[in-house]
Amino acid sequence: MADAQASEAVLFSRTLFGRGSGIGARLGAVVIATLVLLALFAPLIAPQNPYDPAALDILDSRLPPGSVAQSGTMTYWLGTDGQGRDMLSAMLYGLRISIGVGVVSTLFAAVAGTTLGLCAGYSRGVADAVIMRIADIQLSFPSILLALILLAFLRPGVASIVIALIAVQWATYARTVRASVLIERDKDYIEAARGLGLSPARIAFLHLLPNCAAPLVVVAALQVAGAITLEATLSFLGLGVPPSEPSLGLLIANGFQYLMSGTYWISCFPGLLLLLVIVSINLLADRLRDVLNPRINAR
Repeated sequence: MADAQASEAVLFSRTLFGRGSGIGARLGAVVIATLVLLALFAPLIAPQNPYDPAALDILDSRLPPGSVAQSGTMTYWLGTDGQGRDMLSAMLYGLRISIGVGVVSTLFAAVAGTTLGLCAGYSRGVADAVIMRIADIQLSFPSILLALILLAFLRPGVASIVIALIAVQWATYARTVRASVLIERDKDYIEAARGLGLSPARIAFLHLLPNCAAPLVVVAALQVAGAITLEATLSFLGLGVPPSEPSLGLLIANGFQYLMSGTYWISCFPGLLLLLVIVSINLLADRLRDVLNPRINAR
């Protein structure tokens, strides 16, 4: 079983990054892998701990890229912000928060939305009507507006951001899974499972879910990019992570007031890093969609 799964994983990776994948998917995968490693090992790589007030020197505030610290102990290769924080270190630590929030919120939203979508699609009836109407109401609100409403009742912090993003995302998974379940639920293998007396939960999670996984993976990849973008937007508006532990969005906001004075690096460098993350994830998600779409593969 393990050898078969390993063989399938190798075959899938070859298909995903084979000759027909194009340079965009390969480049996106390499960039994402590199950024994730940089985020994971930020405490070891970053020349400064930007979250430690004792490590900051206000005399080093708003220094341009390549400047040397007043103490002469380090060089600020990407400059400093208004608090004397090394921008390279702040971006590495901010990348941890942005990617972490995006991935964690997407995982929890996928679990919640997938479970509700399976229940709605397989059981139909009242459960389907109630779940889908709630999903319709949730999707009728703009994502940013719903997140702002939720954050107004929650304490500022990473946990609140994750909760808001889960509430924004789950309905997309629920509708995607339900649509796939409606296609699969009347096929012969499901009828055979019912004939064997298997429980509805076992049929839903062990038989239906694997056959609904392809669109779910694509949606999850896209939703990670959307979650990171929404978190950056909320942090830019001052409703995200605390100022003592800034994400990329808050770093961009910190330098917004200095843009017209020529201090471009405080906002531009985190903005470029955020753009790189989003574009790379979208390139990889587009390739996943092409590989997992049977209509495209049949051509």
